[in-house]
Order: sequence, then C-alpha cells, then structure tokens
Amino acid sequence: MNEQRITLTVNGRNIEFDAEPRKLLSDALREDCRLTGTHVGCEHGVCGACTVLVDGRPTRACLSFAVQMEGHEITTIESVGTPDRLSVLQQALHACHGLQCGFCTPGIVMTFEAFLKEHPDPSEAQIREALSGNLCRCTGYQNIVAAIALAARRLREEAAHGH
Repeated sequence: MNEQRITLTVNGRNIEFDAEPRKLLSDALREDCRLTGTHVGCEHGVCGACTVLVDGRPTRACLSFAVQMEGHEITTIESVGTPDRLSVLQQALHACHGLQCGFCTPGIVMTFEAFLKEHPDPSEAQIREALSGNLCRCTGYQNIVAAIALAARRLREEAAHGH
C-alpha cells in the first residue's frame, strides 16, 4: 500500500510521519511517535489497555486508524503526571495499591481522567460501570475502585479550595 504523510497532534505536539492508511493509531503512537505508554493487549477493543483520549474522549487506539486522527487532539498517558509529580489519580492508585503488573494501568488512567471530569462525585456503581471496559488480570478491581473514589474525593477537595 502507499504510505501518506500525516500529522498527528499528540500531547500538544505535532508529529509528522509517513503511514499506510491501514496503520492503527496504537501502532503509530508506539512506533512513529515513540510513545510506548499506550499498551496493546487484545487488539479488538475489548481490554482497554490502548485507551487514549481523542478530543478529550476515551478512545480505543487499536480500533482507530492513524490517518483518521488528523485534526484531532490525542492525549496519551505520557502527558498525565511525571515520575516526580504524579496526577491525583495516579497518586490514588499508588496509595490504594490499585495496580500490580501495570499493563492495564495506562488505559485505566486515561479512561478515568476523562470520567472524573464528567462525574466528579461518582457512586461505586458508576465507577464499576466505567471500569467495566478495562480488563485487569492481576487484581480483583476492589483497590482500583477504591483508588478512583479517593481520586474523585481529592479532586473535589482541590476544586473546593480553588486549586
């Protein structure tokens, strides 16, 4: 197939490269953008490990073609916190032991970065419903749910104090 020149806006930066029209966004992020935090698990949109934000909405990168993403803002796990300064959600996952191997964690973080903006005070049932699109083979999900509830509470407290 013929490659075409595309420009993706990823984490606020324009990245230009050649790609075949059938190249998946997950592969483009990992191979062409060198952003390997977006994990590829099932390659069928089931596990949620490849979740990124496209225009602020959780999107399965393994179900999207890179060429479709021109003109859209893509946000990956690399833009959420740093090793020295974790996001509120990442801090809560750490504090509540909400991860084990970490393979699913980037997808969960990206899903809930968006979810908590729309649902600042979620019930446990709402958290579990939103989490149902992210598979974790290591945990029983309880600590992940607790971490998301903790992050929601901390974010509400920050908002109340004007941070």
